[in-house]
Amino acid sequence: MKRSIIAWGMAGALSLFSVTAMAAPTIKLGHVDPAEWQNSKKGAAGVIFKNIVEGETDITVELFPAKALGDETDLVQQVQEGTTTMAIVSGAMAKVCKPADVLNIPYTFSSATVAWDVLDGPFGDELADYCLKKTGLRTLAYGETGFRNFSNNVREIKSPADMKGLKFRVMPIPLYVEMVKGLGGEPTPIAWSELPNALSTGVVDGQENPVGVIYNNNLHKLQKYLILDGHVYGADFIVINDEFFSSLPENDQAIIKKAARVAGVMGRAIQQFNTAEGVTKVAAEGMQVYSPTADELAEFKKLAQPAVREWLAGELGDDAVWIDKLDAAVAEATKK
Repeated sequence: MKRSIIAWGMAGALSLFSVTAMAAPTIKLGHVDPAEWQNSKKGAAGVIFKNIVEGETDITVELFPAKALGDETDLVQQVQEGTTTMAIVSGAMAKVCKPADVLNIPYTFSSATVAWDVLDGPFGDELADYCLKKTGLRTLAYGETGFRNFSNNVREIKSPADMKGLKFRVMPIPLYVEMVKGLGGEPTPIAWSELPNALSTGVVDGQENPVGVIYNNNLHKLQKYLILDGHVYGADFIVINDEFFSSLPENDQAIIKKAARVAGVMGRAIQQFNTAEGVTKVAAEGMQVYSPTADELAEFKKLAQPAVREWLAGELGDDAVWIDKLDAAVAEATKK
């Protein structure tokens, strides 16, 4: 009788262990944007990814928006270590996979659709494979943070000559410093949190950001002039820890890939909406908005690109070939 009880207890314990071992995994997904999907590109991407994955698998997706797990550098490190499963990041990707920085070469993409064709095509696939081998981060899809534009509170800018002598806040990244220098402006690296005060007190005359960011953070109330030059296109990388991903059944992998692709498209759509709406709103609230001609943009490109490409080639070393690869991909996409 005792043996039967013991056997039954052991069988129950083994059964419980088996159920626990087979329990569906949880994906922790972090990003730095607000949670609201209606106006947050990363927020929208995260929400739709969660709904698709939870609706079609037994996997649970926990969202951590608004820097709940740290900034983008923290998130990249956490996903590499496996303490966080996934992240949606932009600039931080280049810190661990330097060739990703080629996407920040100014005036590379003439439109968002050209950027999408490049990122969703062979170039984007090759870059994802390269970064996977270097970092252990699998890029599932690309989203969008939008085109960056210059604003200032001194005068209207229609050509690089108009930027001469103006102090522009830039992110503390050498690439942006070289870009503004090339255009004749005075780059001033300042942390994002200090930007409103720097504009209010005249520490800097202007700044550069996507239109949606300018409007949603009330920077248009501190700046009078905006030029829609779209100097840098920001891409989001939707990344996952590859060890975790590889441990999943193929069916779950396929659904996660699909969900990430949809999430990237959703993020792009929200960003495009924010840009279109933002231009209308900043203009309605008194900002003077200028759309440069193709010839004017060519002048900006001619001055901004050489210094940045030279600096980036030095940083990349043997990987400078990625600059040429991007040029070829852009040329091909532009033909379409």
